[in-house]
Amino acid sequence: MRAPAFWFRRTPLSTLLVPVSVLYAGIGRLRRLMATPQDAGVPVVCIGNLVAGGAGKTPVAIAVARHLIARGIHAHFLSRGYGGTLTGPVRAVPGRHDAAAVGDEPLLLAGIAPCWIAKNRVAGALAAVSDGAQVIVMDDGHQNPSLAKSLSIVVVDGETGFGNGRVMPAGPLREPVAAGLARADAVAVIGEDRAGVAAQVPPGMAVLHGALEPIGDCRTLAGETVFGFAGIGRPAKFCATLEALDCTVAGWREFPDHHPYRRAEIEAILRDAAAAGAIPVTTEKDAVRLPPDLRDSIRTVGVQVAWRDPRRLDDVLREVKRDG
Repeated sequence: MRAPAFWFRRTPLSTLLVPVSVLYAGIGRLRRLMATPQDAGVPVVCIGNLVAGGAGKTPVAIAVARHLIARGIHAHFLSRGYGGTLTGPVRAVPGRHDAAAVGDEPLLLAGIAPCWIAKNRVAGALAAVSDGAQVIVMDDGHQNPSLAKSLSIVVVDGETGFGNGRVMPAGPLREPVAAGLARADAVAVIGEDRAGVAAQVPPGMAVLHGALEPIGDCRTLAGETVFGFAGIGRPAKFCATLEALDCTVAGWREFPDHHPYRRAEIEAILRDAAAAGAIPVTTEKDAVRLPPDLRDSIRTVGVQVAWRDPRRLDDVLREVKRDG
């Protein structure tokens, strides 16, 4: 789904949809009030957000897991497996599973630590614990009340923030900002805080500031002419990454988040890139959704979170590490 433009400003159409938003928010609030969160038996760190897509949850989840693993803690990921057909619980294994089966994000997570997908989060958590997990890093699920969380980090894009401040469908919010932050322990602002996110965080709550930076051999693209495409929450962020690498972007295509690429679409991109004398490039998340025999024809750009003050993350995770 592409985010409509009115999600980022208040328009007559946005105002017209407010009654539906009130109903949507009310249903979510009632669902959480009626639920009895179940304990997994180990700490659960939830990496969530308040908006629909594009905040940077998965890179933050990876950063948190790496932080725990570096300190000798056996962390496992838990994901809903959005876009996949398997309901789980099942451990996602690259090479055995594809994005159509388990979703794109679990395949990225599984390259860092064991990743379990489960529509039933409690069942997925228990499967992870049975497999030796000492801490569960939950990618998304801040609005899911079924599993008890030990720590909740809300991830926010620094440029777009909370959009127009309205709940879907009148805006990008999954729930009102105040309600969502009331259940959070920390906020991670990714990118320069142009939306004034930190000013909206309750007093005393930890705020982590980070930025997405390219990793691997991406620097070899510096100065090259590229043809980029992406089907992520905010494709423009990937275009900005290419420009930050000093690439000349000769062509660009955007697709909806989690878009299942068809062969004809990729072949068309390859033809257009060749005609422009450009290198076709995409994100790691998109790469796992490409036809397998065409992946080697396209360069992949990966990113990781670089924290402004890594000690802040250590402070936030201290109690989890003690329990783990």
